[in-house]
Amino acid sequence: MEWSAIVILSILLPFFIIFITFLKWNNPMNGIPWNWPVLGMLPTVVFHMNRINDRATEILHQAARSTFFINGVWFSGTDFFLTANPSNIHHILSANFEQYPKGPDFKYIFDFFGDGIFNSDFASWKSQRFLEKIISKKVKAGLFPVLQSFCENGSVLDLQDLFQRLSFDSTCMFVTGFDLQSLSLEFPQIPFSKAMDDIKDVAFLRHFFPKKIWEFQNKLQIGQPKKLKQAWNIMDETIHKLIALKKESLKNQEEVDPDDRDLLSSYIITNNNVKDDDDGDSKFLKDTVLNLMMAGRDSVSSALSWFFFCLSNNPIVEAKIREELETTVPLSSDDATRDQCHIFSYEELKKLVYFHGALCETLRLYPVVPFQHKVPSKPDILPSGHRVDPNTKILFSLYALGRMSDVWGEDCMEFKPERWINSKNGKIKHEPSYKFLAFNAGPRTCLGKEVAFIEMKLLAAAILHNFNITRQTEHEVVSNASIILQMKHGFKVKVTKRWT
Repeated sequence: MEWSAIVILSILLPFFIIFITFLKWNNPMNGIPWNWPVLGMLPTVVFHMNRINDRATEILHQAARSTFFINGVWFSGTDFFLTANPSNIHHILSANFEQYPKGPDFKYIFDFFGDGIFNSDFASWKSQRFLEKIISKKVKAGLFPVLQSFCENGSVLDLQDLFQRLSFDSTCMFVTGFDLQSLSLEFPQIPFSKAMDDIKDVAFLRHFFPKKIWEFQNKLQIGQPKKLKQAWNIMDETIHKLIALKKESLKNQEEVDPDDRDLLSSYIITNNNVKDDDDGDSKFLKDTVLNLMMAGRDSVSSALSWFFFCLSNNPIVEAKIREELETTVPLSSDDATRDQCHIFSYEELKKLVYFHGALCETLRLYPVVPFQHKVPSKPDILPSGHRVDPNTKILFSLYALGRMSDVWGEDCMEFKPERWINSKNGKIKHEPSYKFLAFNAGPRTCLGKEVAFIEMKLLAAAILHNFNITRQTEHEVVSNASIILQMKHGFKVKVTKRWT
């Protein structure tokens, strides 16, 4: 049976290539995709995989009520309902939340902080100050030495790689208390971090993989299922070691200052769970640590990479942010003081309105998670008039939502932090979550929102105030095809000191 499937796929492959070639020359880039016999709209998905978010935006711009049904391969279970209609999103995420669970095929790695154990008030156990301590330490001991090294040797830096390493270390310290030191002058390879990237890639492709083919490859342990298993094994082993080390260290400590507790320590101490004899609880801890690590590393590194990309295209915005930063910490006329890299506190940054607006504007155009997934638990009619049932997979495109002129105005493609500032009182303007979906909506609003903004502001301010970042214009910046919106080829820049 397995060999016959391979033979059939081999026969179909040449026809599939012919279809792709025909599609390339006959399907306009901004048109509605052609629904092929047997293959459905899979050729469009495959051909535009490298720009899948932009293609989805083009389709939704053309579709009635910003909603479109994508037909997958016949009988493969890969059909899905694509929407960027704010009324539909509000209906699904808020008004009828209980009727739209994630669905049986949805992986918890999408559910940033939603089902984790640390769902109490962020400020209640003073984690905010602990996070600020961690960031300041990593900036001083990790970020500044690396940037100064690149200033001195004049070489090109992949800023996205730097942010991933910095966010990985900071998140690991915040969650587990351990620094894996991926950010150093050597830029070492960290297997755990590489495994996280592999899982993201596989999770994205699985959305379009026919279930039978996935099961066939999984049985033989080849292709993407093999890659997934290897990545899981690396992460599982690493997290198990970190939890064991944490429990051992807590056994030998008389008392831990609540202000210096990482999330893992807080949970273990609160639940009196220093012993390592509960397999169920150990799995729960491992799953949650992984969930938080994925959320913390990728959300911040993605947002900061696109933030500096946007600033590279909008120097006036960059200048305004620097002016705002300088009102908080006035420039010294003392050259010796100027030469010292300044590290901001969150108290200094949280009142800066334009800076906050620029970060929100980045997340509008480049949301960390470009799409979300839901499945109705029973038949329903959406505000757009479309009928859905428990067999309907619903994807709403956050990427397209931020680029809809009927939602954000005719200037929706412009980078304008001013759109987030209330013209009457000068404060940050609140946008409804079904319109600005960067941190989810309804009961599943991301509990890590404050964490993300603290880290983004501390890191971005440290760089903007102390260094000049110059984009290498010959380097093309394009987004990848993944569950996290990142730059496919990185973000190549050169770094110089602002103060000499």
